[in-house]
Parts: sequence; C-alpha cells; structure tokens
Amino acid sequence: MTSDAPAVATIVVIFAIIDERLQVLLVHRDADPDAGSWALPGGVWDGSRSLDDAAAAKLVEETGASDVYLEQLFTQSGLDHTQPSVAIAYFALVDASAVRLRAEPGDAWRPAWLPVGELPRLAFANNLVIEQAVERVRAKLDYTNIAYGLLPERFTLRELQSTYEAILGGESLDRRNFRKRMLGNAVIEPTDEVRREGAHRPARLYRFTTREPVFL
Repeated sequence: MTSDAPAVATIVVIFAIIDERLQVLLVHRDADPDAGSWALPGGVWDGSRSLDDAAAAKLVEETGASDVYLEQLFTQSGLDHTQPSVAIAYFALVDASAVRLRAEPGDAWRPAWLPVGELPRLAFANNLVIEQAVERVRAKLDYTNIAYGLLPERFTLRELQSTYEAILGGESLDRRNFRKRMLGNAVIEPTDEVRREGAHRPARLYRFTTREPVFL
C-alpha cells in the first residue's frame, strides 16, 4: 500500500530597506487555503531544476532583481496545514531601487512590501519563517558583509548606517564607532565620488570592497 508523497515547495523571504525600515515582500492570496491572507512568495518544486535555481527564479519573477544575496534558510515540514508538505525556505536581500514588482492592473495576487515589525497573521505559519530570517540576517551582520545586498553600488556612510539600524529594528548606533568599525575591517572603501544632499556639504560615496559574501 502506497501513499502520496508530500508536496515540496520553495518559499523566499525577500527583504529590502524602504523608508529606513526593514520590509518584506508578501503576496495577497486570492484563493484557498487562507484566501485573503498575505503569504511569502513561493511555489511547488517540480524537480525540473535545482532548489537554488527555483528560488532564484521566484526572486526574479517577483522583483525583477537578479545577482542578489540569496541563502537557504531551512527545510521544514508542517507549514501547510492542509496537506503533507515540505518547505525549503530561502531569504534574499535586494536593493529596493532595483526592484520592479510584477503587479499588473487587476492582478488578484498582488505583491506589496510590509514592515517586518507590523505584520498581520500570515498564511502557512509564514510569520515564524520571517522571524527566523530576520534573526539570521541580524546575526550575520557581526561577521559577514551581508548588508551589501540591500544597498546600491555606491552609497553614503549615513545610508549604510541607516541600513544596519533598520535591520537591527531601529537600534541607534554610534556614528563615530560605526564608521571606525566599517573602515577598520575593510568591508567598505571610499570612492572619488560625492553626492550633495540638500543644503549639506557633499557626502563622500563608498562601495563594498567586494559584493560577494565574505566572512570578516
């Protein structure tokens, strides 16, 4: 006697910094189960490509962004209460200015950015998935250059610090110590470019020494 194999799905927690807050991309479900709820983007894995490639394709489909930071978070069963299933969760960090959401007029399954600190109850226990992803990103700030995924090629020190503070839930960091730390561990380097912001004097632009994941 045989039984049906559990469904296997990939889901992607896509983070961006918008309005100086860490936000996550969600999709409003228009069908059961959990119709009317928000959920993480994802889809059933059909085995035609690797799990990593399936997650990357979903990221491009939802945001138009590629060549971004993408990492597997966990594999877990039981997130879908309607059927036996296994979910392989990923998280991605994207530069909000490079994102183009796939929403079209009349799109029932509309995507939207929501602040991670103000989420309603989500479908498929997705609140727990996002909590784990946030914890992973915060932990990796201490020993990797992971923040590069959230920023454009060139940025000011203020933008970099605001990104760190947003990931940390609004925690205020000492400006002088932050600058010393970033430059001291060779995460970033100054460029020859400056940017004028309002009436303030032009701000030096910086870049990451590498836009590949490295341990510090």
